[in-house]
Order: sequence, then structure tokens, then C-alpha cells
Amino acid sequence: METTERPIYMISVAAELVGMHPQTLRMYETKGLVRPQRTPGGTRLYSEADVERLRIIQRLTSELGLNLAGVELVLRLEDELRKAHAQVERLQQQLRREVQDVHRQYRRDLVLVREERLPERQ
Repeated sequence: METTERPIYMISVAAELVGMHPQTLRMYETKGLVRPQRTPGGTRLYSEADVERLRIIQRLTSELGLNLAGVELVLRLEDELRKAHAQVERLQQQLRREVQDVHRQYRRDLVLVREERLPERQ
């Protein structure tokens, strides 16, 4: 698990970090905007990524004036964009490996052809 994904903050600390009331965080969770992990006892634990997501929600609502439906749409689109970028990166890495494999095979074939064409030395 990445360190940004590790749940470390209780709701009161997370709320203080972003300047919100804990009840606001609970409402955002109910609406599915943030998904803190839970301890076996049910305590919410927020990660750095969760706190950053809360800051984004705060900017979208306060600075841009979006309502929560708009925030939900923006966050969903950002998540989809992030997944698409990750998929593109995976495909680029796969393509690089395949191109390298083709180049290796090409070099082997080229060496074989050169050796076949060279006259024998006497």
C-alpha cells in the first residue's frame, strides 16, 4: 500500500487538516465523495489521499461554487482520467518492450545474414 493510501487520521484530525466540521466529512462519505477506511471497531481513518480529496472538494465548492452533484461529476471524471492515464502508461511500456524485442530479433537476423554473405577467409 502506498504511503498516501495508508489510513492514519481519525475524523477529527482530518477535519481539522482541511478546515471542515467532522459532520461535513460524514456527509461527504454518505454521498460517496470520500471513502475513509474503517477500523474493526468502526472508527473512520483517513489517508493523505483522502485528505487531498477533501481539499479538492473544498476548492470545488468554495472557489468554483459547485454543488455536491457537480463535485461528484468532477471527481468521477478525474478518477476516470487518472485510470485512463495509467492504462496509457501501461500500454506505452508494453509497446516499448515489444519494440525492444523486435529490435533484438532484427539484430540477430541481421548478424546471421551478414555472416552468410561474408566470403570465407583463406
